[in-house]
Amino acid sequence: MFETDALRLLDAVARTGSFTAAAAELSYTQSAVSRRIASLEQQADGPLFERLPRGVRPTPAGELLWEHARAVLNRLARARDDLAGIHGGYRGRVRVGAFATANVALVPAALRAFRREFPEVELAPVEGPSGGLLRRMREGALDLAVVSDYPSGLPRDGGGDPGGDPGGDPGGVGFTELTRDELFVALPRDHPLAGGPPGDPVDLRDLREETWIEAPPPGGRTMLADACARAGFTPRASIRISEWTGKYGFVAAGLGVTLVPALAVQAVPEGLVVRSLGAFAPHRTVYAALPGTAPPAARALARLLGAEARRQAVRSSRRAAGQ
Repeated sequence: MFETDALRLLDAVARTGSFTAAAAELSYTQSAVSRRIASLEQQADGPLFERLPRGVRPTPAGELLWEHARAVLNRLARARDDLAGIHGGYRGRVRVGAFATANVALVPAALRAFRREFPEVELAPVEGPSGGLLRRMREGALDLAVVSDYPSGLPRDGGGDPGGDPGGDPGGVGFTELTRDELFVALPRDHPLAGGPPGDPVDLRDLREETWIEAPPPGGRTMLADACARAGFTPRASIRISEWTGKYGFVAAGLGVTLVPALAVQAVPEGLVVRSLGAFAPHRTVYAALPGTAPPAARALARLLGAEARRQAVRSSRRAAGQ
């Protein structure tokens, strides 16, 4: 087995053609170089250099070993660079998970900005409910997760889409708040409450006779039920539709109304009207979850997610205000 230092010495001697020049380059004595080369030749079972009146030159065996030495040294140099890139945040791979509505606009926009800033970092996005993402993070399968928390301490995905219980202690996971996500109501354009003054919220109590398009979990609480309870009524029987495109289609057909998280407002078709529910509006908090061992690139992505969340909150509020 050839030691790395011996291969580096072989390379220096072959490049400079001199034990003395190689010794000066590597801060060795000339006698130390001679001894190391002699030891290397013993390992190689034969001479590696011809001793000339002035300097040395590689033998055929020396040329062959020098070629392999250069390949090894170059790979080691690349490994050092790659490790420095990972620790510095500009190379490597980031495994990022997010719940469904975060993938409508927030996560894609942040990933686009991240790719511009860190083009050599590979991104591996996955989708799942908040509780499942946190479990995967505790198992070491994710570097960052965008999760929601509703009610406090119970990650869920809002709008009646269960995120699941994280299952106890988060296991060293840290949470950075990205946004407080308001849920708006989406109405068909010809709905009596769709044409109010721009910026005025809809009173949830005026929707007590509406059919709601949602997908409540079996036996689970929803933000709609909690909001209606605060307003003093129980929502009418709902039409169970889970996909957002389906919900929008049913609302557009005048078959009901639905809650829309601010994160998903950008995907609401222009044919629907999005309005705030004012004091009765449900809210959820959206976080970037990071393990204690998160690489710098994941922390950089969390920063970009926060900036994008703030921009999207402004755009969603303007859409709900009719601007």
